[in-house]
Amino acid sequence: MAARGVGLLTRLPLHSQRRSRVQRSISRHLSCAGTIAANFGSEEQPPGGAETGSEDKIPKKRFFEVQEERREQAQRTVLIHCPNNINEKKFLKYLSQHGPINNHFFYESFGLYAVVEFCQKDSVDSLQNGTHIPKQSAEPAIPFKSRFLNLKLKNSSNQIPEQLYAQKTNQSPPSSKKLFELLNCAESIDDQLNTLLKAFQLTEENVRLRHLTCSLIEDIAAAYFPGCVIRPFGSSVNTFGKLGCDLDMFLDLNEVGKFDVHKNAGNFLMEFQMKTVPSERIATQKILCVIGECLDNFGPGCVGVQKILNARCPLVRFSHQASGFQCDLTANNSIALKSSELLYIYGSLDSRVRALVFCVRCWARAHSLTSSIPGAWITNFSLTVMVIFFLQRRSPPILPTLDSLKSLADAEDRCILDGHNCTFVRDLNKIKPSGNTETLELLLKEFFEYFGNFAFNKNSINIRQGREQNKPDSSPLYIQNPFEMSLNISKNVSQSQLQKFVDLARDSAWILEQEDKGQPSPSSKQPWGLATLLLPPGTVYTSLSKKRKKPVSEKVKGLLESIKSSTTDSSKGTRGKRAISTQA
Repeated sequence: MAARGVGLLTRLPLHSQRRSRVQRSISRHLSCAGTIAANFGSEEQPPGGAETGSEDKIPKKRFFEVQEERREQAQRTVLIHCPNNINEKKFLKYLSQHGPINNHFFYESFGLYAVVEFCQKDSVDSLQNGTHIPKQSAEPAIPFKSRFLNLKLKNSSNQIPEQLYAQKTNQSPPSSKKLFELLNCAESIDDQLNTLLKAFQLTEENVRLRHLTCSLIEDIAAAYFPGCVIRPFGSSVNTFGKLGCDLDMFLDLNEVGKFDVHKNAGNFLMEFQMKTVPSERIATQKILCVIGECLDNFGPGCVGVQKILNARCPLVRFSHQASGFQCDLTANNSIALKSSELLYIYGSLDSRVRALVFCVRCWARAHSLTSSIPGAWITNFSLTVMVIFFLQRRSPPILPTLDSLKSLADAEDRCILDGHNCTFVRDLNKIKPSGNTETLELLLKEFFEYFGNFAFNKNSINIRQGREQNKPDSSPLYIQNPFEMSLNISKNVSQSQLQKFVDLARDSAWILEQEDKGQPSPSSKQPWGLATLLLPPGTVYTSLSKKRKKPVSEKVKGLLESIKSSTTDSSKGTRGKRAISTQA
């Protein structure tokens, strides 16, 4: 019965009631220790996404322009393992003898590390030429040269004042305790969503570190395939990346073997002598097998290398210990990069998109709707597409459909990958901004109501056309792949997991529509608004439980119990003995 019941219950009413929280918000803000919220909001926004709550007047860069800039930046950068008591000023002075430094920062991951970006690439060569191969000890070192270096102090001194030590940047998301503090200090639910976004989004330093890691892996792969490129894709580049997320990358061999046509004239054509294999999949497996072996044996900082070559998409999985990233390396995965570009565009078009996506993802993780372990759970990618689809359904729409983006494309935007039409406009400045002015608070409530009552039993989600369609098969949740349209990106989701999502969405919509949002007094430390939605399953706060009615799912259970009880009471025998009902 559960399978047929999804999406068929009576639609929940959602009131757009408003209440004044000014006095309570001011009191709460003043009661917070220090200026946590104020200081947190001043963090630098990552490139590629407008700051939430403001309109970006500067022309927005295209996705490939941003990626090329980051790649060139990474090629001028080195990663250095440093002593913990390093003097930052003296360290930079020492490196400056190789050339001017454009940027640098320190972070901690199994020790202290420095990311140093020079102004010229020649400076990296100069530094490498002055770097020594470690002397052999009990365990001989493999003489592999890279831009991952190790710094040692000749005369380690303990006389350095602690205030001169290198200042470290944070590369981890806030703890649950810190997050709830930040959310309780916000002045509205809109502010809470923006605070959540700023707390979890990738920092500028983290973005630089991700591109540097790809560049270091590229140096290793280039030993076998000169001219290859390691490109990051997914959350690391699509503006929806969260601190701590995996680093997905793929080996792009499309540039390998290309030649200058001006140097080839007449009747002659020179080609490289190569071995051939029966299929492209086998070629991919062999290439990744070689790269995996090289990472395992020679790649500095690469540990736990796994070659998963028989998967639908063959990959090499490893941990890059210095950066702290869990990495997945695939090959010739151009469609995945195109999907990243599409999400980059959607995330850059409106300042509300990223805030809503981060909130929904965090909510789903808090209630175990998503997991880092593969299984029957909804993925973050599916949740992101669901948010995009919901925003396409607003009146007026907040985001355009993929078909409308395709209609804006010109000849240079045309893209066919593996027989799939992946064409859409790439210049964000050609896309007309939305006239929709709905608040994040309203959008969040409407999102939960919309999908809490969506007819999943018969309809599919399709961001290409932005409308509900009959689903082509019996999968509990059907979300059409934007480019490979015959594929369902949520095919793994089970009926029970979908029903859990629906129940939680309805309960969350009910909580948000309450007149006072269950907000406690300013002196109380109990969560309110968005913080209430992120509470672990089973957590109950007395002040909230006294005011709230039972959510829909609990109401149904209560109704069944009362019916069962009345049936049992009416079946009592004349001797006063209660008959046992066997009805389910």
